[in-house]
Amino acid sequence: MTYFPVVSARPEPVRIGLIGAGWMGAFHARSLALRIPGAVLVAIADPATAVAEELAAELGVALVTADPADLFADPEIDAVVIAGPARFHAQLSIDAARAGKHVFCEKPGALDLEELARVEEAVAAAGVHWQIGFNRRYATDFLAARRDVAAGAVGTPQLLRSLTRDPGTGSIPHAAKVPQGTIFLETLIHDFDALNWFNPGAEPVSVHVTADALVEPSFKDAGFLDTAVVTLRYANGAIAVAEANFSALYGYDVRGEVFGSAGMVQAGRTTETAAVRYGAAGLSAETPRLNIELFHDAYTDELADFAEHVRSRRDGAAAPDRGVPLTPGLEDARRALAIALACIESARTGATTAIVGASVAEARA
Repeated sequence: MTYFPVVSARPEPVRIGLIGAGWMGAFHARSLALRIPGAVLVAIADPATAVAEELAAELGVALVTADPADLFADPEIDAVVIAGPARFHAQLSIDAARAGKHVFCEKPGALDLEELARVEEAVAAAGVHWQIGFNRRYATDFLAARRDVAAGAVGTPQLLRSLTRDPGTGSIPHAAKVPQGTIFLETLIHDFDALNWFNPGAEPVSVHVTADALVEPSFKDAGFLDTAVVTLRYANGAIAVAEANFSALYGYDVRGEVFGSAGMVQAGRTTETAAVRYGAAGLSAETPRLNIELFHDAYTDELADFAEHVRSRRDGAAAPDRGVPLTPGLEDARRALAIALACIESARTGATTAIVGASVAEARA
């Protein structure tokens, strides 16, 4: 038997370190290790080293550490994925950028605009690629809707809607541990980015929030909110509504809609598949119960996009072109965060609140 040697034309994969081996971090780890040919997971950092070691053993990752600084100091690592708690996102991004690592950061990019400004400075000084985990952009139906907007299929956007209803059981046992503002900073921030993305070129101007603890009313006095409706105004006159609830009994429900002068486009569905059962009791369908079920491919595709951008920087290759602005960066992170912070203030006062710091000009003033 004679084998013929073949020189691979495939570029070297992007070598990535993961920070945070929790629920979302573990899913990202499996994507990097198993589902993205252009990337390889080489190290995992998490203070809970037993959890990190178990994940590493499952995926054949040789390097585990409790300290993210070890990833930043490793010359063999091209980039990091930050999937730890939100309060650490900004400083980890800064440290990674200063070490010359490209960064994929789960939302939010920071907890306030001053923190995010420091991230922007570090990223600009290092010249690295920084991307935020607004995965909804990568969902097939949301991307199709955005392409319709770009093609003029809906005309000028006039009314927009986005909603997130997390699956639940009618109670939230961990409500006491949920940081104040979470519904805006970590849940609705996805909706804010989707609305901004669906209304291209328009700056968000003001918000008015109605919010309450309807699932767990006993925690309201501690500042916990589990239900919110946000009315958002844009400089181009468009009116948007975003809503969220932490306990949808029927499953994970995420949808978006753009109504304009020439028509309407919708994205998202409440059923897991298009299959519907018809029986004596009526109609029924399976619904997704987890974010990694509803957005399985979107979570994977956003990391594949990240790897392509890192490789283009590393190897001098052309950056990927998706036909519409897709890859969410620091400007997108800032605009969504500015809306979330205005929502927190509006929920506190009950008044319409101006959005400050969303535009590039405001951020640099």
